[in-house]
Amino acid sequence: MTPNLKQVFYLEYLAHPLFQSTLLQRPDFSLQRLSHTTPRPEVEAILAGAHVYQIPATRAEVTAAYRADRTLFARAPNLLLVSSSGAGYDTIDLDDCTQAGILALNQAGGNRHAVAEHALGMMLCLSKQIIQSDRAMRRAPIADRTRFMGHDMEGKTLGIVGLGAVGTRLAELCRGLFSMRVLAHDPFVSAEDMARHGVQPLPLPELLRRSDYVSLNCPRTAATEGLIGTKEFAMMQPHAYFITTARGGIHDEAALVAALQAGKIAGAGLDVWATEPPPPDHPLLGFDNVIASSHTAGVTHEARKRIAVMAAEQIIQTFDSKRPPRMLNPEVWERFSERLRRAFA
Repeated sequence: MTPNLKQVFYLEYLAHPLFQSTLLQRPDFSLQRLSHTTPRPEVEAILAGAHVYQIPATRAEVTAAYRADRTLFARAPNLLLVSSSGAGYDTIDLDDCTQAGILALNQAGGNRHAVAEHALGMMLCLSKQIIQSDRAMRRAPIADRTRFMGHDMEGKTLGIVGLGAVGTRLAELCRGLFSMRVLAHDPFVSAEDMARHGVQPLPLPELLRRSDYVSLNCPRTAATEGLIGTKEFAMMQPHAYFITTARGGIHDEAALVAALQAGKIAGAGLDVWATEPPPPDHPLLGFDNVIASSHTAGVTHEARKRIAVMAAEQIIQTFDSKRPPRMLNPEVWERFSERLRRAFA
């Protein structure tokens, strides 16, 4: 056996084969696959020896038994690192990681172009009523060209909730392509950094009142769960559109149904859902002014390649005792480093 072998396992799938080829260029790493149907004795054997868990980024893809929390850590005493297969990390309990001395990483920025373009595409389709026109044309000829009259995006106001990698890219696109005014709400980004990206910081209520488009681009955490509900939709303008490519659970779906029924907002573009995939009879799928996709905003060939390479390179970098750029719990670095030294003298 290779001395000081670092054992990595993943659940069900990898973002792209480049993860495996990049990681295994190093002979001191091994890679094993688990699935939700792997026999229990094999699962326990892999967990017992594992040093790294490459975990899916979406909760719908991970059953409770495989989420990165204290229950799994009790079965994996040698685990040092948990790495999300995307920018999202709601399959990882950061508090439990930190308590166990386990470093958590994500791949923020790997799908920033894909997700920002998806959000922009939804904004365009809603503004121009493209989906409504397409559906109507398939049922009958449209003689009245004004029936689906839309709006220009030029010069409108975009409010971004969560100015991370995706939010900054969306701001860049909208400012550059459509000369839009961009507002942002993110308690973790300074006013100076927002100014550097050409956006104006605002409290959430004021952002909602002023925006023609509201785009959610924040992670799902205890602080953001239920962030947008009945009160927040009531603050939006009747001609405004709500877009989310973030995570289900950040907005209240029942409150969104009520807002659409009452005409409090003009429409919505939804890539994420409380339950994924949503059932075909979901109330939000009954609105013509709702554009729906099934958590596919970040799923492009290019994004998957970038994320796979980023994840493998971060794992290698971390085990070479170099601080990786995308730590979710950087406060655990010293304790992690000590555990790493003990494991691989």
